[in-house]
Amino acid sequence: MPAQQDIELILGNSNKRFSGVTSTMLQVLGHQKAHMNLAVMGEHHLPKETTCLSFMDAVRLCKKPLSDGRKRIFHARRNDEMIQAILLKKVFGAQICRVFTSTAQRHHSNFTKWLMSQMDGIITTCEAAGSYLEAPADAVIPHGIDLKTYYPSADKTADWKALDLAGQYGIGIFGRVRHQKGLDILIDAIIPLLKENPEPTVVIVGETTPNHQSFLDEQLVKMTNAGLSNRIVVLGKRPFSEIPTLFRSMSVVAALSRNEGYGLTAPEAMASGTAVIASEAGAWKEVVRDGIDGCVVPCGDVAATKQALTKILAKLPTELLEMGMNGHQRIQDCYTIEQEAESLCDFFKNLQSKKN
Repeated sequence: MPAQQDIELILGNSNKRFSGVTSTMLQVLGHQKAHMNLAVMGEHHLPKETTCLSFMDAVRLCKKPLSDGRKRIFHARRNDEMIQAILLKKVFGAQICRVFTSTAQRHHSNFTKWLMSQMDGIITTCEAAGSYLEAPADAVIPHGIDLKTYYPSADKTADWKALDLAGQYGIGIFGRVRHQKGLDILIDAIIPLLKENPEPTVVIVGETTPNHQSFLDEQLVKMTNAGLSNRIVVLGKRPFSEIPTLFRSMSVVAALSRNEGYGLTAPEAMASGTAVIASEAGAWKEVVRDGIDGCVVPCGDVAATKQALTKILAKLPTELLEMGMNGHQRIQDCYTIEQEAESLCDFFKNLQSKKN
């Protein structure tokens, strides 16, 4: 661990609940350590070897710049972390450069716009998210995937059989179960296809909180009414360690969100060598090459999703495996976690040089 006085980068970590933002921060920080001495403000979900700071630790640390005169970087990914950064600088006189990453694909509130106006640098993760900013972002740095965790199966058929689920292959949908994530779109599109094809099984992976249980129940009733209750499996929330195996065991992953900030589901599936059917939400339209890595469909479009499923399942098995490997190569070329970490740290170092 670096000595506190040598810390160059402070990462915000204000949410006690594990979220997608938490996941991306934790995954990239291990690789950022190769480029900058860092600490995390907030102890939630941190690996043991990570240097952790409280707010008052940061106040004391940042009263002075680094020994070479550079200001430290505070990287915020949430509104309350921008507030923390503003308090550090404006109230406590911290010698920091404040950076915010904006992933939301929606128009920001006036309060969020004001918070962003106080930052020294703005990053966005894709062109779609950047289009919602009033001024162009200073950098577009997409989220990367850890290819040591997400990699293709050596034998997808054997991996599927090892799951001991019904059917000859799986069509998976991953993420918290809720209307936003588009499970209903998949169900409505796939029911007619399942009636004609006895081989695939729909696999739902992700937590269903009590307030969204009725939504899940509605989808299961649709399957039951169609006589297909044995063609769908709800695995629920699974340990993180199981997720990569599930991704590479599927023949197709459906990522059909109505909206996303960035959306890691599609690139994680691609890295795992699995073909994807993705909506245009988040960064997916930019990441997934339609007809090469899978299919891209308009958000909320059941008919287009059904057409894409028909098209992609017709490619089983050889062409579908090729699509999966195309996706893996796409991630390897353009969207690795190492590329993200290096790009972030290059941006931070450039900002430090300009602000000193």
